Amino acid sequence: MLEKLVKRSQVSSPWLVHFNSGACNACDIEVVDTLTPRFDLERFGVLLKATPRHADILVCTGPVTRQTKDRLIRIYRQMPAPRFVVAVGSCACTGGVFHGCYCVYGGVDAVIPVDAYIPGCPARPDAIIDGVVKLLAKLRGDAPPCAAKNSREAI
Repeated sequence: MLEKLVKRSQVSSPWLVHFNSGACNACDIEVVDTLTPRFDLERFGVLLKATPRHADILVCTGPVTRQTKDRLIRIYRQMPAPRFVVAVGSCACTGGVFHGCYCVYGGVDAVIPVDAYIPGCPARPDAIIDGVVKLLAKLRGDAPPCAAKNSREAI
């Protein structure tokens, strides 16, 4: 059913918005590095946008903290449907080294649904590109089914 809702423009030229929910910024640097000429995520039609109102995919880094939980939910709700979430880095996937801290809820999937998980500390730019490309292939219907995690499919 999800594939029926996806617009052709979301698959051929998706727009990303990036959100750090409270980590060390290592994964943020790698996300920005994917847009540089060396890795060139834009060759797949992907553009980084400044506002969630224009974005199709939310790229999250860092664990969800008490301070950022409401902001993350608000940004997620501001995105037009259908919207997709990519958790980048160990902290965004599981809480990472911050798991169990008094001010951390855990990974991004503790607050909002996640469509793709890209582990690593920090996640490498080629892994981020691979995860986004696999998400796009899944939306097109080209990708084989992946192992499930928390009711959403992991990539």
